[in-house]
Amino acid sequence: MSIQPRRRILIAVALAAVALAGLLALDLAARGLAWRALYAVTGEERPLAQMRGLMEWLGNALRPPLDLALDVPVNHADVNPFGVNTFLEQEVEPAKRERQMQMIAEAGFRWIRQQFVWEDIEIHANDDYVDVRNDPAGVDAWAKYDMIVDLAERYGVQIQARLGNPPQWAQAVPGDFAPPANPDDFADFARVLAERYRGRIQYYQVWNEPNIYPEWGEQAVDPEAFTALLCRVYDALKAVDPQIVVIAPALSPTLALTSRDLNEFIYLQRMYDAGAGRCFDVAAAQGYGFFSGPSDQRLNVFHQNFGRQQFLRDLMVHNGDASKALWISEAAWNPIDAPEVAPDVTAREAFGVVTREQAAAYLTQAYGMVEQQWPYVGVMNTWFFKLPSEDRRGQSWYYFRMLEPDFTPLPVYDALRDYLSTHQSALYRGVHQGEHWAIRTADDAATITADGAQFERALQTTRASFRAVGTALELRLQGGPVRVSIDGALVTPTAADEDGWSVLQLPLGLVRGAHEITLEADAPFLLDSVAVRDSTPSLLVGAAALLAGAAGLAAVWAWRRWRR
Repeated sequence: MSIQPRRRILIAVALAAVALAGLLALDLAARGLAWRALYAVTGEERPLAQMRGLMEWLGNALRPPLDLALDVPVNHADVNPFGVNTFLEQEVEPAKRERQMQMIAEAGFRWIRQQFVWEDIEIHANDDYVDVRNDPAGVDAWAKYDMIVDLAERYGVQIQARLGNPPQWAQAVPGDFAPPANPDDFADFARVLAERYRGRIQYYQVWNEPNIYPEWGEQAVDPEAFTALLCRVYDALKAVDPQIVVIAPALSPTLALTSRDLNEFIYLQRMYDAGAGRCFDVAAAQGYGFFSGPSDQRLNVFHQNFGRQQFLRDLMVHNGDASKALWISEAAWNPIDAPEVAPDVTAREAFGVVTREQAAAYLTQAYGMVEQQWPYVGVMNTWFFKLPSEDRRGQSWYYFRMLEPDFTPLPVYDALRDYLSTHQSALYRGVHQGEHWAIRTADDAATITADGAQFERALQTTRASFRAVGTALELRLQGGPVRVSIDGALVTPTAADEDGWSVLQLPLGLVRGAHEITLEADAPFLLDSVAVRDSTPSLLVGAAALLAGAAGLAAVWAWRRWRR
């Protein structure tokens, strides 16, 4: 081959590369297909950050894949996922507590994660529930908490009661958040609380972030001591009502390996090694996004992002807890670069820096991701609704608020209210309980204990309908015969028997799609589970295959031209 043809080929390749680079630059500037594909794996919006993030994402291949057990039954993941953290006990005026609850319900939230502060209830001594801090005659320390429970019931909102903050009389070394000297004192407080609200509060979370300072007081963190405390409280709560659901503490995401701050993965494994597996029904994580959007799929232990909780799920699976849900206790992005914020905010970048618009957009996207990609997650609680005053303005965590202290909504409130008002619930990949919140049922529906069911309870009804997004369904039911319709058309599914339960197989299509499913019978039947399968290759896999194919064809063409 002569020099001249080779030169022409090299020039053509160079021109093609320049043209492709120019097209890519235009696409990234216009937020086109390439921009969306890069955002889908990096959560980054700036092109240079996207390119860096792409290289980091490719590094995922250097570690063993995580085992998230996406296709196994998970208890307590069937609930409505929309929750928010509240500080209602800090609102002095009862009218303002009610206004908060009203706005929470109007936005579409169905859960509040609310502190029941030990030092604010059993204030002065053991079994003393009279508050004399501001009134020598004393007031009932339970009164405002009774009102919070009443308001939640009135507005159709469930409570996750967060337990912690021991009073000084119970601490060996007095200080904020220090654990009690006698774990039985904390267990007794939890028992009294559960007895008072039996049948009204079912979900209790024990402690918060015990793996970081100062959440375990002025001392070294101690997973083994905390596990002992957790187990005491678990036993006390279950003795009051076996139906109570005990939530483990959310562990703070941290890279630290010191005596004051311990990486959450190491802390959780040490909890398991100390026997914590028997002492909680639901695990918990924090879901802060820091500097990138929720789609950030860079997964390594040194990177803090919204998807970091997947490492905790992997640990749960490897410790035999695949059937337990993981709830996200706090989730948000912090818009601390809002125009009115002074540059001297304390620990300004501790939680990341985003705009108000990004914080709102990312949070709505995150709720969609939880529902569509992580069937093991139950509730995700936005951090947080509001504070009663501006006293903490200047501290970076203050700016997570959804409302100003005077009840002025911020963009994140409006965005979530709009999202929830138009949200269409659906079942995505995973094994879902028959009483899943997205399944609509007849008025006479009930949940009962059923022998041989995959879940703790099964749904008893004469009609159930839901949207499913996937390529196939597997229904596990008992009774009937049940008529099955897909998008209004009756179908005859393939059926098999499994331990007295009928397992119906329904193909939905070769490519992932949304379908309306209806189950009807003349007599009540039991629905144990709905398994949604999805064999559609991901967009990224398809795009990678297309690019690899194009590159291969180009290489073959160039080689042949070179050989001539």
